[in-house]
Amino acid sequence: MSPAMPIFRLQRGSVPLLVSLPHCGTAVPEAILDRMVERARDLEDTDWHLGELYSFVGKTGASVIFPLHSRFVIDLNRPPDDAPMYAGVNSTGLCPRQLFSGEALYRPGMEPDTAEVRQRHERYWQPYHEALRGELARLKSEHGLALLLDGHSIKSELPWLFEGKLPDLNLGTAGGATCAPSLRDELARTLAAQSDFTHVVDGRFRGGYIVRCYGQPAHGVHAAQLEVCWSCYMVERPPYRVDPQRAARLVPVLESVVQTMLKWGFAKR
Repeated sequence: MSPAMPIFRLQRGSVPLLVSLPHCGTAVPEAILDRMVERARDLEDTDWHLGELYSFVGKTGASVIFPLHSRFVIDLNRPPDDAPMYAGVNSTGLCPRQLFSGEALYRPGMEPDTAEVRQRHERYWQPYHEALRGELARLKSEHGLALLLDGHSIKSELPWLFEGKLPDLNLGTAGGATCAPSLRDELARTLAAQSDFTHVVDGRFRGGYIVRCYGQPAHGVHAAQLEVCWSCYMVERPPYRVDPQRAARLVPVLESVVQTMLKWGFAKR
């Protein structure tokens, strides 16, 4: 992997919304890939096809940021101190050592040590967050407030992480802490207005580090996370292909979420 490869892509927009897709990257440096177990090389825990699903965002005038590297290199939605995001449940860390199935990601003795984790943090995590933070600051300066939608997707059933099947759409605001109550209510109404997918607000996925860190409604930054089950838009097994019919039902819902955030933001300026 060339050291000159970009860390992320940022498309700056003209409205007060930034969409972050922190787990859609698939690049893995050879020095890391060579130490991973064969199964891990399929990058199964990627947030597959989110760039395609959210491709409409540019037409709304919103900004978009996403990494090029896999979450197996570093998880951009984890805190730099690697503190657990959800107490008392299984989870993967800043530099994951396990797949979402609970199986080892690396061959025995090949896991990253403390020094390597620090290097990956400096190389991959910091630039993404500096850009994300900077873009939110720009939006707030230009519009008086900034909105952040953190987009994710996940396999609908992962026994090592949670019991049973997840709701299709999982809106997270850390119990209402990351955005204004009125925005949370509007987003909840938007999800309730459609009938194709089940949904929950602040359920199992209440929001990871990104929305918890940057969602500061008292300071004019309002953030929400949307976790979408793979079953809403794709086949949940390799080679992880999009199901066009399912995706065609999901994209209008994502568009409605984005438009709800923008409408709320424009009303508050």
